[in-house]
Amino acid sequence: MKNILITNDDGFDSPALEALVEAIKDLGRILVVAPASEKSACGHGLTLTKPLRFVKIKDDYYKLDNGTPADCIYLALNTLYTIKPDLIISGINIGANMGEDVTYSGTVAGAMEGAIREIPSIAISQVLSDKNDAFIYDFTLAKEVTRNIAQKILDSSFPLNGRKLLNINIPQVKRKDYKGIKTTQLGYRLYGNDAHLHRNPRGQEYYWLGLHPLEWNEREENNSDFQAVFDGYTSITPILLDMTSYKDINIVSNWIK
Repeated sequence: MKNILITNDDGFDSPALEALVEAIKDLGRILVVAPASEKSACGHGLTLTKPLRFVKIKDDYYKLDNGTPADCIYLALNTLYTIKPDLIISGINIGANMGEDVTYSGTVAGAMEGAIREIPSIAISQVLSDKNDAFIYDFTLAKEVTRNIAQKILDSSFPLNGRKLLNINIPQVKRKDYKGIKTTQLGYRLYGNDAHLHRNPRGQEYYWLGLHPLEWNEREENNSDFQAVFDGYTSITPILLDMTSYKDINIVSNWIK
């Protein structure tokens, strides 16, 4: 029997996580370890200053108090498995993870933690114009795409080797308007200032960070994840954890002299 480890960054009670489990429950033994609360945009952080505790929700389903998605995968691999699982899936995230957002994403970080162990790992995100729609949204397309990709990995092989993962974004379209899957590059995400200044009842100022609109600069190849999704395709992007800028090594060496 195949072993599949699942996490997310929206929390253990996310409707999108429930949809994922439902989609692949017959593909193998499913173990869910997810954060006890939402950890969106937490990045690839591990918790070093607080204790972590598994809380059993039901058989093979745990929430991790104080935990990030990376904590969930790290601890699960080191305490709940004696051999590596066959596949790690992080998601289904409520909202997009495209362009440089992958560096902020807790969802992508969960898959990164698996990639570090060279376990086949994928991050799945459902693009939504309004995250508040998650509890009424039909995740049928995301379930179908995730199941097909998971089954392909389990039945044959993972297309990547080493410390790499697949980042997948599902378009918000009706099934009849869906174009299929396109292999893409990360687009160039555009960010603005979405820090909102407020005052609490005591008059103290505080800031609350909001969400930026999905705006980007297109690549010369016109092959970004953003463009694919907005054209009605599922975007699948291979991600390499090695962030060394190799072409700049000699430039920096000469500069430092």
